[in-house]
Amino acid sequence: MRYKLNILGTRGVPAAYGGFETFAERLSLFLVDKGWEVTVYCQSCGRGSLSENFWKGIRRVEIPVWRDDGLGSMIFDWKATHHALSQEGIFLTLGYNTAIFNLLQRLKGQTNIINMDGIEWRRAKWGRSAKAWFWMNEYAACRIGNHLVADHPVIKEHLITRARPEKITVIPYGADEVLDADSRQLASYAVEPGYFSVVIARPEPENSLLEIVRAFSRTERGHKLLVLGDLKPERNPFHRSVMSAASDEVIFPGAIYEPSIVRALRFFSRFYLHGHRVGGTNPSLVEALGAGCAIIAYDNPFNRGVAGSEAAYFGDEAACADLLDELLTDETSVRNMKAASRERFRAGYKWSDVLNEYERLLVHWYPA
Repeated sequence: MRYKLNILGTRGVPAAYGGFETFAERLSLFLVDKGWEVTVYCQSCGRGSLSENFWKGIRRVEIPVWRDDGLGSMIFDWKATHHALSQEGIFLTLGYNTAIFNLLQRLKGQTNIINMDGIEWRRAKWGRSAKAWFWMNEYAACRIGNHLVADHPVIKEHLITRARPEKITVIPYGADEVLDADSRQLASYAVEPGYFSVVIARPEPENSLLEIVRAFSRTERGHKLLVLGDLKPERNPFHRSVMSAASDEVIFPGAIYEPSIVRALRFFSRFYLHGHRVGGTNPSLVEALGAGCAIIAYDNPFNRGVAGSEAAYFGDEAACADLLDELLTDETSVRNMKAASRERFRAGYKWSDVLNEYERLLVHWYPA
């Protein structure tokens, strides 16, 4: 028997957007190499009917949507779910933001595993109506999905309030280990290995970007801070406040998607600062572990569960500033933190381990 997998819930492959897209690409390529038939639903801009093509052995069902916003994503999910009703095999839905649509699959008798991602309705950026929508869909996913994947033990603890423990499997996000990088990639940013730190995050209040920039900018440090992200100060008041708070030692290069550049920035950084307050296993944090970064992170169970006890943690701007004051010149601590990150990564976040766990789960639930 040749196994068939259909992946819903992402913008598609090849990955060019976020963590779920990267995961969908890695899992698809891994399974295709194992002999699976893999279909990924892909969102494109425009109008017209859906089309099909292949990329590296992966069947892409491309669905054009004329809007590039939240409503556009809902339209895409609805069309993808409707098309999936005619497909065979097992289904993997990444995220629960439109889980109510998956009721159609349950009624059809299709086997659908849902990756529950983070607790979306707790995010500060959403208004009351959006939070209610996400809460409803999280609740629906816990009942509609045949099985659930939590990417962090704390996410499982949360989901147990809505589903039986045996219905939930914990599988984290994965990353590649980075053992070298091209230092020439740093030239464009006027930084040198070990003399800069980096933040990689969407510029939203819940990612502590303002607190980190203020903490770093309290004093002259003889050190650079690169803040990667798509900041639009002319349109977004929060972005404007972040950039206004920055000292001359803070660099805003924008969003960078070129893998070789991001790889070099992580690998040669002194610290990776991670301010995410909400979520499970954050992809960027796992990738920092894989690059052997010394990590300074916002103190919550999610980040501690990933980065471990050897990372440094802050709860507010003042604590972040104190850590920078203390650690920027502490070579021994930095060296120990970097070694601990590599050990932590090798123990549970390698792509090979993560993808094998997913295949075992999919085979176990594959319809008879």
